[in-house]
Amino acid sequence: MKTDRRSFIRLLAAGGGALVLGVRFGDASEGLPKRFEPNAWLSIGGDGTVVVRVGKTEMGQGVRTSLPMIVAEELDVPLHSVRLEQASPSPEFRRLGTGGSSSIMSLWNPLRQAGATARMMLVAAAAARWNLDPAKLTTRDGMVIDPGSDRRLGYGELAPAASQQPVPEKPSLKDRKSFRIIGHAAARIDGPDIVCGRARYGLDVRVPGMLRAVVARAPRFGSTVVSFDRDAAKNVANVVDVVQIPSGVAVVATNTWAAMRGRDALNVIWSESPHASFDDREHRAALQRAVETPGITIRKDGEGRTAFDKVSRRMDATYLYPFAAHASVEPVNCTALVDGHKATIWSPTQAPNTVQTAAAEILGIPESAITVHVTLVGGGFGRRLGVDFDREAVEVARRVKGKPVQLVWSREDDMRHGYFQAASAHRLSAGFDEKGSVVAWEHRKASTPHNARSKPTAKELSDPEYLSDSAWGVSDTPYVMPSAEMSYAVVDAPVPIGPWRAVFSPSSVFARECFIDEIAQETKQDPIRLRLALLNPDNRLRRVLEEVALRSGWPKTAAGGAARGVAANVFHTGTSIAYIVDVSLKKRPFKIERVVCAVDCGVAVNPLGVAQQVESGILWSLSNMKSGISMRNGAVVETNYADFPVAMIEDTPPVIETHIVESSDERPHGLGEPTVCPFAPAVVNALSRLTGRRIRELPVNHDFKIQA
Repeated sequence: MKTDRRSFIRLLAAGGGALVLGVRFGDASEGLPKRFEPNAWLSIGGDGTVVVRVGKTEMGQGVRTSLPMIVAEELDVPLHSVRLEQASPSPEFRRLGTGGSSSIMSLWNPLRQAGATARMMLVAAAAARWNLDPAKLTTRDGMVIDPGSDRRLGYGELAPAASQQPVPEKPSLKDRKSFRIIGHAAARIDGPDIVCGRARYGLDVRVPGMLRAVVARAPRFGSTVVSFDRDAAKNVANVVDVVQIPSGVAVVATNTWAAMRGRDALNVIWSESPHASFDDREHRAALQRAVETPGITIRKDGEGRTAFDKVSRRMDATYLYPFAAHASVEPVNCTALVDGHKATIWSPTQAPNTVQTAAAEILGIPESAITVHVTLVGGGFGRRLGVDFDREAVEVARRVKGKPVQLVWSREDDMRHGYFQAASAHRLSAGFDEKGSVVAWEHRKASTPHNARSKPTAKELSDPEYLSDSAWGVSDTPYVMPSAEMSYAVVDAPVPIGPWRAVFSPSSVFARECFIDEIAQETKQDPIRLRLALLNPDNRLRRVLEEVALRSGWPKTAAGGAARGVAANVFHTGTSIAYIVDVSLKKRPFKIERVVCAVDCGVAVNPLGVAQQVESGILWSLSNMKSGISMRNGAVVETNYADFPVAMIEDTPPVIETHIVESSDERPHGLGEPTVCPFAPAVVNALSRLTGRRIRELPVNHDFKIQA
C-alpha cells in the first residue's frame, strides 16, 4: 500500500460516542504488523485473540458485556473469545463520558461499523489468498469460510494480511434477522472477576509508595477556611503533611485511619456561612408557594390553561419530592501521581476526558502528558460525572511531589458534600367536559436546575427552552389533551444540585403518574384504559401498557389482600416502560409482592442485561422511597446509612418479571435511567388504594409506615 494513501478514516459516533480512528497505512517494506487494528475499538492478534476496547465506564449496568456483543456480532466471533480493555482518554478517545443512558445507544452504529469493517478486510485477505471473489466467502466463529470447498482460515492467521487491505468506505452491516449474539441473553463477561473479588474498583487501586489523604470540608454551604492547626494534625502518628486546597484542608498520611485522625485534630475555624439559615422545610414551603401561580410556560397546547374557564369540573393536587443523596456503595475517591511534567490518575469516574482536562488546567501541562486509568465504579448514578474529587486528588498530589496519593471520601463526606437531587413541588390540574373526558391539563413544576458544574445564567433561567430541559416528565408527557400548559418556576437553593439517575424525570413522573391515577379513581375509570385513551395511536407506550396488563393478569385483583398499582413513562431516550405492582401490608408496614414490567427499548442487545437493569431500577427507586435529605442551619443532617436507609434484601420483591416488547425500531434506546421513573408512582398508587389515603409526597414516612 502506498504511503500517500490517507492514514485513517474518521467516523464520529452519533450522540456523543468516541472518535473512531481507522487503519493506519504504512509502506509494505516496513513488514506486516503483528496485530490487526482496523480501528480504535478492536484489534486481532496473530493468535486470533480479539481485544475490544470499551469506551464507557462500567457502573454495574453491564456495558462491558453489551458493547463487546455488538462488535462480536458484526465481526462474527464467539463472545467468549473477546478480551476487554478499558479505553483511556487519547486522541482516539475524546468523548468517553458515561451518562444519559447513552452508552449502547450512541455506540451502536460506530461499533457495528468497526466490527463489520474488520470482518470485510479479513474476508478480502482470505479471498486474495484463495484468488476468489470475496462475495462468495462467509464468516463464522472467528474464521473465513469458502462454502465451495469448506476451506477455512482463522482470523489470527489472516490478521497480518488483512491489515494491508483497503478500508471499506461503507462496511456492509448484518441484517437484524441474522443476528446470533445480539438479542440473545449473555452472562456478564466480567461477572466472575466481580464475584470473586478480582475486579478492581477505585478503592482497590494500589501503587507502590502510595499515601492516603482525606479533606476537611466546610460543615455549612458557602463557608471557607479561616484558620487551622497544622502542627496538631502533623503530631498525629503517620501523618505526613497538611495542605490547604480550594475545597478545604487535606491531611496526608501513610494510611487512611491516620489521615482521618489528623483531620479530627485540625481544629479548623470556618467563616460564617451566607446560607446558615437554610432549612429544607422552609425551602419546601417556598416550592409549594411557587406552584400556586404559573411559572414560565415551557409548553402550550391548544388553549392552554385558559381552557379551564370552560370545563364542567376540575381536579387539583400538589405533589412533593425531597432532596436526595446518591449514597453509592463505593464513596468517591481518586488516586493521583504527579511526577515532574506528567501525571497519572486512577479514577472511578464517569467523565475521564473531563478529569484529564481538569488535571491539565490545575497542573499547567498538556492533556497529552496526563494518563487517566478508568476503574470499575461501585455505583455512579450521575454522581461521578462531577470531577470535584479528582481535582482534590490532583491538588494534593502536586504538593506531595513524586508520591502517589489516594484521596478518599468517607461515607459521611459522601453523604453531606456530594451533589444532590433537587427537591421539587408539582401542581397538577385536570379539567373535564360533561362526558368526563380530560379536556384541559396543567402541570406546574418548581425546583432548582442543575448547577453542579456551572450555575445557570439569568438569561437561561428565563429561557423556556432551557427550563423545559430541566422538566423532563412535564414538558414531554406522552399523554395528549386538547389543551395543556406546562410551566417551570425557579426556586434557588445553595445546595449543590447535580446529575442524577434519570435526571429530572423521577419527581415529574411521580407527580404525573400519581395524578393520572387520582383521575382514574375520581372518574371511576380503569387506570390502564384511561392512559390508553390519552395516548396517540402510534405511541409505542400503548403496546407496552397492553403487554404489562396481559402479563400481570390485569384487571384481576391481586391475591392475598394486596392492591395493585400501575404507572408508565416514555423516557427522553425513547424507551417506553410500564410497571404493575402488587403491594400488601403483610410482614412489614408494606411489602411489594410482585412486579411485572414491560419495556420497549428498541433493539435489546442483551435481554439478560435488560432484566438486570429493570431490577436495578426497582431497588434504586425503593431506596429513594425510603429516604430523603434534610438540611438545618445550612448543613446536611444525614451522615450515613443509619439515617439515610436504602433498600435491603428483605425489601426486594420476591417476584420480578421483565417482558421485552418486540420493537419495530432498528436501534437500541437508553435503559439505565428509564427503569427508575415509573416505579415509585406505581407503588404509591397501590398504597393509596390499599390504605384509602392518597399519598402525595416522598419519602413515605421515611420508614414505610402507612397510616390510613
